[in-house]
Amino acid sequence: MSAIRGQLRPSRRQIRRFSSEILADFQIGKTLSLNTFTPFGSENPEGLIVPTSPPPLTLWNKILGRTGIAWFCVAAIGQTAFILFIASYYGVRTATGNYAGWNDKSLIKGHVPGDDAGNLMFALHVLLAAMMTFSGLIQLVPVLRRKFPKLHRWSGRIFLVLACFLALGGLWLTWGRDTYLSLVSAVSVSLNAVLILVCAAYTLRFALARRFADHQRWAMRLFMVANGVWFIRVGLMGWILINQSPRWMNSTMSGPADIVISYGSYLIPLAVLQLYSAARRSRSVPAKAAASLLVAGATVFTGIGILGASMFLWF
Repeated sequence: MSAIRGQLRPSRRQIRRFSSEILADFQIGKTLSLNTFTPFGSENPEGLIVPTSPPPLTLWNKILGRTGIAWFCVAAIGQTAFILFIASYYGVRTATGNYAGWNDKSLIKGHVPGDDAGNLMFALHVLLAAMMTFSGLIQLVPVLRRKFPKLHRWSGRIFLVLACFLALGGLWLTWGRDTYLSLVSAVSVSLNAVLILVCAAYTLRFALARRFADHQRWAMRLFMVANGVWFIRVGLMGWILINQSPRWMNSTMSGPADIVISYGSYLIPLAVLQLYSAARRSRSVPAKAAASLLVAGATVFTGIGILGASMFLWF
């Protein structure tokens, strides 16, 4: 009987091959609650007892994972609202030829009569932003990754290509079309574009090299910086709602709060991701507790910002 069980038990080579097949998907990242932890006293495929985390560590692993899931769910709702706004507002006006209608919303520089190249780039920039946001969300839904691997792979490639195109387009619109309110905001947009291109390059590089752990880390960084346009709107409205006024802000986006939100729209999410990832790997309970509080606070602020953006900017 033991001999039969030995034949049925997978070998280490089979386990490694199976794992490599799973990782072979070109993936832009997984949900923010990736790591799983073996229950106390459970066995691995080789029949050996796996050392486990002490109860407090296991508890904070779960809490940290839940806060990551909560943030993603709130962000997914907000990004879906952003996509619907672009489709219903800019999409409809573009499809019907009402290009001047773009300017019904407050814009730095939307439709300009006679500027065909600028108008075309603006339309592509806005409409493709919705597609990029949608393809990025697909990457973070585990059920889609498992049941529709081809959709997952192709949406990842689309996300990466669109992120690079929009980064370059943003640079052109900023400096070639003078689409900025102040030098401070122009530099912020430019730095964001550079970070997108750097993260995209490393994401692709590690995917091609089949270094999937490194690929995943850079892909999550790409997701954060590529959504800077969304984060800045959420950040602005979150700040205004909490303060009940545009405190330390001005019309050229060069006030103290403007500067923090402008640069923080991609640097803060990137920093939170790094701290979250470090806490997931850490064996320190205080580190996991601090990261949990940080992500929980980010979730609340994101929710407030989404509410404000939906009410006053989008719909």
